[in-house]
Amino acid sequence: MSLECTWHGLLEVESKSFICGYCGNPLASNKGYFGEHRNDPARRRYVYICHQCEKPTFFDWGGRDQTPGSTYGNKVNDIPIGEVDKLYDEARNCMRCNAYTASVLCSRKLLMNIAVAKGAKEGISFIEYVQFLSDRGFVPPDGKEWIDHIRKKGNEATHEIAIMKKDDAEELIDFIEMLLKFIFEFPAIIR
Repeated sequence: MSLECTWHGLLEVESKSFICGYCGNPLASNKGYFGEHRNDPARRRYVYICHQCEKPTFFDWGGRDQTPGSTYGNKVNDIPIGEVDKLYDEARNCMRCNAYTASVLCSRKLLMNIAVAKGAKEGISFIEYVQFLSDRGFVPPDGKEWIDHIRKKGNEATHEIAIMKKDDAEELIDFIEMLLKFIFEFPAIIR
């Protein structure tokens, strides 16, 4: 078995800015390892060392694919229901390992959990959860289309063979983040 690249030890390498997939801190590191492609030394892979947690992050050829990836979206404060907070973190953390379909499914499930956290009965249909959020004013103006978009993407991920893309997962997390801030974080700030 021949190796695809030759690795060079811990040294100063081409600087790269990224968000550490372990500690979540943004950094620009120039400490790490690089591997030269056996047939093309200009093609390199890198392993950067975070200067905060000292853990390694791998970047494949061209420096695009990061492993582990970083968590997508922002933390939302003052979510009083542990299951909602954990499920939101799960949707965000799915992005670290390119599990976009799983993230979309978590985002859809979050709508149900948010509705129950705000007083909806458990076990009703998904459309009833959506209607509950809308009727009680938990959805911002023109936000019902977004909830319907989450429903459609979630249904597609659940009932069809389709694999969700990164853009699908990111846009749903962006909306869910805004919704959680609107429902939980902003009211808590006023209190």
